[in-house]
Amino acid sequence: MTHEEQRIWLIQQLLNEKPEYKQYQIPQDDQEQKDLLRALMNVRLPDPIDEEFLRIQDEYLWEETNRKGIVELSELSPWKGDDHIYLWQGNMSRLRAEAVVDPCNDQLLGCFRPLHNCLDNILHSAAGIQLRLRCNELMREQGHPEPTGRAKITPAYNLPADYVIHTVGPIVQGRLTEQHEEQLASCYRACLELAEENGVKSIAFCCISTGVFMFPNQRAAEIAVKTVREWLAETGSSIKVIFNVYKDEDLNIYRSILI
Repeated sequence: MTHEEQRIWLIQQLLNEKPEYKQYQIPQDDQEQKDLLRALMNVRLPDPIDEEFLRIQDEYLWEETNRKGIVELSELSPWKGDDHIYLWQGNMSRLRAEAVVDPCNDQLLGCFRPLHNCLDNILHSAAGIQLRLRCNELMREQGHPEPTGRAKITPAYNLPADYVIHTVGPIVQGRLTEQHEEQLASCYRACLELAEENGVKSIAFCCISTGVFMFPNQRAAEIAVKTVREWLAETGSSIKVIFNVYKDEDLNIYRSILI
């Protein structure tokens, strides 16, 4: 199958899973097909799926990743001579750090909103259906929602990274409190500790809890930088930390803090 034929085949298999999808026609436009495939993956429950689907999905997603372009850590420069700290603006799903951090909700299953632009959705869409399946296994074993400030690690599947580290940040509704700040700092520490335990040499952090979780961007960045630097100093770890931002606003904030 060509790349385009793989996409159509994957869409058809997902449509065939649900009787209510029978009326859907596969569009002719390439981007509309890509959006439909991603949307179907977004809303799919963590149900078993056959190996042929996963094989073709993996081939398709890897080609999509290669077409987007993989960003190697070696292409980035340490921040002002600090060999441990990097700042990069871009789509985390392109980054080949050994671990990337997924800011998830307490169900740990990814974002079910079709085509939502949150990082949780983006990472799950690029990683493939296996990521939701593995997260579901972890949550079934745990038997309760993931606490705020903790972290779980999974393979990254079709992402350029080796691992995804999932962490639940605090949701700020109303006034920012000391508890919110402590919980956010705990997210960074938990991810770093889990990375260290698994021999991870580089980790990319997003702006945890900003955006829909409503943590103020400036204060979130201050906590992120302070927590990471303190942890590195306390542990003597050689892990490389990439602060990955997407918006210009966050890029400017981190530039002003990382002095």
